[in-house]
Amino acid sequence: MDKFYHIVTYGCQMNVHESEKIAGILSGMGYKSCDDPEKADIVVFNTCCIRENAENHAFGNIGMLKKLKRVRKDMIIAVGGCLPQQMNKAENLHEKFPYVDIIFGTHNLHNLKELIEKKLNSKKTVIEIEDSEGEICEEDRPLRTSYPNAWVNIMYGCNNFCSYCIVPYVRGRERSRQSAKIIEEVKGLVREGYKEITLLGQNVNSYKGDLTFPQLLEEVAKTEGKFRIRFMTSHPKDFSPELIDVMAKYPKICNCLHLPVQSGSDSILKAMNRRYTSGQYLEKVALLKSRIPDCAITTDLIVGFPGETDEDFNVTMDLVKKVNFASAFTFVYSKRQGTKAAEMPDQIPEEVSKSRIMQLVDLVNSQTRALSQTYIGKTVEILCEDYDDKRKLYLGRDEYGRMGYFPSEQNVIGQFVNIKVEHANGVSLTGNIVV
Repeated sequence: MDKFYHIVTYGCQMNVHESEKIAGILSGMGYKSCDDPEKADIVVFNTCCIRENAENHAFGNIGMLKKLKRVRKDMIIAVGGCLPQQMNKAENLHEKFPYVDIIFGTHNLHNLKELIEKKLNSKKTVIEIEDSEGEICEEDRPLRTSYPNAWVNIMYGCNNFCSYCIVPYVRGRERSRQSAKIIEEVKGLVREGYKEITLLGQNVNSYKGDLTFPQLLEEVAKTEGKFRIRFMTSHPKDFSPELIDVMAKYPKICNCLHLPVQSGSDSILKAMNRRYTSGQYLEKVALLKSRIPDCAITTDLIVGFPGETDEDFNVTMDLVKKVNFASAFTFVYSKRQGTKAAEMPDQIPEEVSKSRIMQLVDLVNSQTRALSQTYIGKTVEILCEDYDDKRKLYLGRDEYGRMGYFPSEQNVIGQFVNIKVEHANGVSLTGNIVV
């Protein structure tokens, strides 16, 4: 009789790729994927803890399986990822959800098979959280689910210790893979037909293998074949002229950069321990645009950080206007236990943060809409990624990350197509294929 697994993923692209690794492990054990947790023999929650609402969302969904577990006692529920890696969280999870069978962290994902086998031979909850990140496991065989896109980890962990961020505490210190392993993986993916490769790291441009990150990116870009290269996430302090030179040199590298600024206020950036000023950020943006004028820049922005004044917020708004970001992920500061910012005075009242985020979102959305309008009448190259059953249209992104929808009589998923843009709506475009 077939056995099935269901994976619930929260958070960043790193988690999306790690869920592919979990799928690879479960597939290797003979399980098959299913979309319905009620039919699954094992349900795995790959959690995120970067913000409080991510934790609450995971808690809510884990709680919803309580009744199902009573009926299907043999079903295995596993909770892994960043949430249980936090100090004392594994114990809290066990107390709150005693019917969870396996609890594991970020550092022992590759041992999931052994944890499942251990649970199958025991009635007790299996809780294994490794405090040390250990060596990089190169034996992962992910079951990739994002065709024609593929994620490639080049490094793990973070050494920055931004005062608001829990990542260094749950992902450990920076460890970089050998460049030969990365290049070999990329070449294999291109041979398999993947058309967009995204190099991943918590701080991708601080890669410190046997090559520098610009050198690694150049070697990846030399790989033969028609495909795109992206990388994320970059830290402004490590964004160098050498990296800009490589981006400008190779057409395979998308003219699109995610460069989180977080705030436009120097006093807030200092309190965040970001290690750059707004002026230094703007200088790097100016250098990038001088070499690659059409480069789309996206960013992350936090409002309501402890001590943020109206003036601090206003200079953030000014920076957003100066850079004219292609898009931005905007967040209200979320207190994370164990970080320095959680203990800072002058925590911002919720109503103030809500007012500021609404103003910021309105500004970012207006910039995004205006940029989309400039596409009308132009022909752009789209990498088709999927088919929207509701809209009856194919969809994909251009190199700048803008989503495009279009009709096609043939299945063109995984192919590059040129579409002439006829309509623009916020962050998305609609058009028709042109030869």
